[in-house]
Amino acid sequence: MSERLVLPRREVLLAAGASWASLVLSGCAPAGDEPAGQGRDEVRDPASQAPGTTQDPAGQADSLEAEVAERLAAMTLEQKVWQLFVVRPEAVTGVGVQTAAGETTRRALAERPVGGIVYFAANLLDADQTREMLANMMAYGREASGLPLLLAVDEEGGTVSRVGGNPGFGVDNVGNMCEVGATGDEGYAYDVAARISGYLGELGFNLDFAPDADIANNPDGEMGLRAFGATADAVSPMVAAQVRGFTDSGMLCCAKHFPGIGGALGDSHDARIYSEKNVDELRAEELLPFEAAIAEGVPLVMVGHLSLPGVTGDDDPASVSPEVVTGLLREGLGFDGVVVTDSMGMGAATSSLPNDRLAVEALLAGVDIVLMPADLAAAWQGVIDAVGTGELTEGRIDESVSRILRLKLSRLA
Repeated sequence: MSERLVLPRREVLLAAGASWASLVLSGCAPAGDEPAGQGRDEVRDPASQAPGTTQDPAGQADSLEAEVAERLAAMTLEQKVWQLFVVRPEAVTGVGVQTAAGETTRRALAERPVGGIVYFAANLLDADQTREMLANMMAYGREASGLPLLLAVDEEGGTVSRVGGNPGFGVDNVGNMCEVGATGDEGYAYDVAARISGYLGELGFNLDFAPDADIANNPDGEMGLRAFGATADAVSPMVAAQVRGFTDSGMLCCAKHFPGIGGALGDSHDARIYSEKNVDELRAEELLPFEAAIAEGVPLVMVGHLSLPGVTGDDDPASVSPEVVTGLLREGLGFDGVVVTDSMGMGAATSSLPNDRLAVEALLAGVDIVLMPADLAAAWQGVIDAVGTGELTEGRIDESVSRILRLKLSRLA
């Protein structure tokens, strides 16, 4: 955990071919602060990266499908529905801020055997505490459901970093992805993802909600530092490289925020955000980084809360829109991996639908995992009730649970 990643200084970006003007426009450098000279640090050669993972041997896929079917058949409806939720630990245990997993957690998970837990900086004090907490959480999750938990974190780097730069871990923050993108070096993007995977994996995490596949094409938007660039040509190869970096390092990753929120005004944490683009315009630009991620086998895609009246005909967020989830992502891009919503506790979601309807509408749209609903009990009960009335079929639930089982049994078992 003591090994350090050399951060992408401005001089390194310039040496790699990025213009100072491009850094200013992307928000990666302040105007009027151009350095007099150019430094140079070594950037890893893509040819030196670890090779890609090998494919399953013949017959293993059939064996996996048989195990998925067997596990699914043994689950009750209630158990299946719990697998559809990934939440903060406090939503399971009811404690204030959870920094340990003991007997209270064990009992709570037995009652609410959710599919996964996502952690934030407040939960993570230091390396030893985090390793123990995550190891206990995984053991209790397996005991409760017979399945591994998704143990997730938002670790993009830069402004979204829970471990890197946290004083308790001795790990440097890898920097904002706009800086990585400005180098134009896919090998460097791969290396950053591999480094993040390394320190997260040592702690016990198995899922990173990264890379960010948004295009920061709105100078007044919120994604300038987090996105790799302002065009699909700049962003797509970086996203693809990071998917390879995460995958080759054994870390599950998630391309976000479909269908691309980089051009929207506003912040979906607080209220609805909008784009007036139509399907053709999205296909020509915003969807391209997600296509690149899917081509590299990204296992999860996160759908954001962007309202797209030009696509859906209403103001509903993309996360509950069949036109976006099923039409654009599933059918348009051919993605059959796990689809997860952005946090359902965000203002863009809670201002659209009541707590007991958000998960139902997301599942009807084609989503598999509902992330951090504001009221877990209400969201879970809403799904159970919708199956009871026939609004949701158990077959529809089975589709999503099968994808989740396939992911867990092939990558985490």
